[in-house]
Amino acid sequence: MPVYPIDKLEPKRIIISLGGSLIVPDEINVEYLKKFRAFILSWLKKDYKFVIITGGGAPARRYIDAATAVLDNDLTDDDKDWLGIHGTRFNGHLVRTIFRHEARASLITHPEEDELDSTKPILVGAGWKPGWSSDYVANKLAARYGAPVVLNLSNIKQVYDSDPKKNPNAKPIEEMGWADFRKMVGDTWTPGMNVPYDPIAAKLAQEAKTTVLVLDGNNLENLQQCFEGKPFLGTKLY
Repeated sequence: MPVYPIDKLEPKRIIISLGGSLIVPDEINVEYLKKFRAFILSWLKKDYKFVIITGGGAPARRYIDAATAVLDNDLTDDDKDWLGIHGTRFNGHLVRTIFRHEARASLITHPEEDELDSTKPILVGAGWKPGWSSDYVANKLAARYGAPVVLNLSNIKQVYDSDPKKNPNAKPIEEMGWADFRKMVGDTWTPGMNVPYDPIAAKLAQEAKTTVLVLDGNNLENLQQCFEGKPFLGTKLY
């Protein structure tokens, strides 16, 4: 099981790419959001600060599918991406609202130019522009902060060598270098793409030498292990 010394990080700033599948797997997951909020608040008490970037989840894909059906596939990738981006921003406003006392009032929507200084310990962001997912935004912000690690929380336990939904013999991977990961997922982003990590974000992470920890965000006990610098179930990409 991989280990990463999150408990030893200085400064104590954690970048989280929070998958839309956790926020809205089908309906809004209120019980999960309550638990996630309590988890983050517990680490705020230990002087940690957070940048949380939200994904779009099922609603974003539904909007893309609906527009595609109405226009009989006469839809550009930019059209699809903008629908997804607005889905991430809706989720971002929800997450910012549940942290209304701890988070800055405005969302980060431009990771290159938006002001990052804040008296609040939490910043929430979402999608930026067509061409990549919210994972890319998380890596852009990690680069701006000089943060060495991004936590990618979604509904998968680990990265596998093939799609476990299609291959029952798919093998989980505990650690993988960026070069090998990028060979597996390719270099091209398509709107609504469902991969362990956005290929364009992976390229940026490799260039910036950023480590990404892929974990099942539903398992907050496992996430606690990760935060405490103990072995956790997940995948370390580096």
